[in-house]
Amino acid sequence: MGQTMIEKIISRNVGVDSVKPGQIQTVNVDRVMIHDIFIPFVAEKFEEMGFTKLWDPDKVVLIYDHMVPASTTDDIRHFKIGDAFAKKYGMKNVHRSDGICHQLMTECGYAKPGNIVFGTDSHTTTYGCVGCFSSGIGYTEMAAILGTGEMWVRVPETIKVVIDGKLPENVSSKDIILRLIGDLTAAGATYKALEFSGSTVDEMSVAARMTMSNMAIEAGAKAALFAPDEKTAEYSKVDLADVDWLYGDEDAEYCQIITYKAEDLVPVVACPSQVDKIRAVKEVEGTELDQVFIGSCTNGRLEDLKAAAEILKGKKVADYVKLIVTPASRKIYKQAVDAGYMKILAEAGAIITHPGCGLCCGRAGGIMTDGERVLATNNRNFLGRMGTSKVEIYLGSPKTAAASAIAGKIVEA
Repeated sequence: MGQTMIEKIISRNVGVDSVKPGQIQTVNVDRVMIHDIFIPFVAEKFEEMGFTKLWDPDKVVLIYDHMVPASTTDDIRHFKIGDAFAKKYGMKNVHRSDGICHQLMTECGYAKPGNIVFGTDSHTTTYGCVGCFSSGIGYTEMAAILGTGEMWVRVPETIKVVIDGKLPENVSSKDIILRLIGDLTAAGATYKALEFSGSTVDEMSVAARMTMSNMAIEAGAKAALFAPDEKTAEYSKVDLADVDWLYGDEDAEYCQIITYKAEDLVPVVACPSQVDKIRAVKEVEGTELDQVFIGSCTNGRLEDLKAAAEILKGKKVADYVKLIVTPASRKIYKQAVDAGYMKILAEAGAIITHPGCGLCCGRAGGIMTDGERVLATNNRNFLGRMGTSKVEIYLGSPKTAAASAIAGKIVEA
């Protein structure tokens, strides 16, 4: 019997021929990520457990992104604790204003194909875009890894998702993953791995795949994996021959197989206030907006900003609508400036902010109040996430967001 991608990664890591879903395995962790929200709790728990040194300081990455720049004095407390912890234990991989943790983990090469990586954020599944088994954990588990370099996992079952064909011009990977979440429901992939394949996937950029692996947790997934290819090798700076083992075998056992024909897919949105409440844009077209947000670890990459700029070029954001654009990293910000996208967005009336999580987690400006409505490109639309609990949050693609910013209401691109 063959193996799925996640089974191969785990079995190779622990040094056995194969593993089966349901087995408990203790894996050797390749890298961990801690962000500013959780560093005080991780630091306290680490020392409470009696550890006096990190298992490997070079394998620990600390990233400030949710609270950058500080908007409260408590934010500064988090930074000070993080800086002190990094200095005390010899951590060199500290990013204080470079962008969102999930963007930086792949952009900087911390998470690579075949690795096992854990982070103190639920969207750590993002790194599956390069064929990395990555997942979010709590601060107690993180503290234990910092001291031991090990973590237990239960081998997940795998859902295979096959997408074939050519996507319509106004449909993106964001529409695909939203559709999948709607079909699976918010709990439909709980503690399962998603494994993506098909001709549509083969044509996707790493950035487009990243959008899908990022949002897999919204269906409960433990991981979301794409087999490495030439694009992955170039992006992650690895030799493809070194990871040519990393794919799902034809005779692997999957708990479910889901197939989509790309030509049948349409632009969709997640409606308030559940990520799995999916509707075609046509069904909610005309819904008036107060704000549009383009950014986040889901859709703040260069191709997302390009897609928005192409739609907004020579046009203006609707009166009484605020368009906030937040690049996912400093590198992407610079690339967008060099490519002229930022000039186009600024001339259209966009408010361009520093790289980071920003409005996605209700920080760094742009929060909203009762009765207001926003269309955003991030990954969650839970009550209270972008202001009060009476703010309505719709989730969509950068193309849908840009077109809707011009119209002042939800429309198809």
